[in-house]
Amino acid sequence: MASVRFVGLGLRGLAAMGVFLLAACGTLQPPPEVPANGAELATSAWALASGAGARPGIWKHQEFPGKQASAYRSALLDGRDVVRVDAVSSASMLRNKVRVEPIDFGHLRFSWRIPALITGADLTDRQHADSPVRVVLAFEGDRSKFSARDGMLSELAHALTGEPMPYATLMYVWCNHSAPGTVLTNTRTSRIRKLVLESGPAKLNRWLDYERDVRADFIKAYGEEPGALVSIGIMTDTDNTESSATAWYGPLRHVRGR
Repeated sequence: MASVRFVGLGLRGLAAMGVFLLAACGTLQPPPEVPANGAELATSAWALASGAGARPGIWKHQEFPGKQASAYRSALLDGRDVVRVDAVSSASMLRNKVRVEPIDFGHLRFSWRIPALITGADLTDRQHADSPVRVVLAFEGDRSKFSARDGMLSELAHALTGEPMPYATLMYVWCNHSAPGTVLTNTRTSRIRKLVLESGPAKLNRWLDYERDVRADFIKAYGEEPGALVSIGIMTDTDNTESSATAWYGPLRHVRGR
């Protein structure tokens, strides 16, 4: 199989959520204080190879309105080229625009490692919805299916950034409490759903490697066939719990279907 490497209300709350929903496929530019991130990652194992809709080296740091940004940087850990993230009462994303048509969907391989859970985090509670690791996938689809609320969020996002929010966002997450395999729907919008891969502290301080069937996971989360995959991102956030977390992500590889 061919492969290609890929290096989650008031008006203010709605605006922040609109941009958050766009984070996986928006066009906002990297903030001026972190220009080195893209340059470092473009020369590391996180740089994209050609093919399958890849855009080599186009990883961008996405900040959210009113949020302190987490720190992303290249590192070497246990012989792996990785991205280290340090979050201190912060939330931001490193993401890359891609395009993979459903016919090319195969498996997504990735890895992560964390030293500790986020105390008090609960992905079922909007006031404490932080996760030490997230892999974020955004998909195209028929926005005419949006609820009135989701349609309003999409229009708001379009007004703020020039693009509507993704039709659907699927996140792979590590949860403090919910069992692996659980699908959690975002408390503000049904267009973000989280698939729990790990729960609790049993697997801390070790590399965990995954190979996920993107199509099957999307169908499990949304009950329908996915549209094109249009972006991928990683995110470590501690803004809701106002705490600190460190995480390491290994390179992501999309293995195309036969």
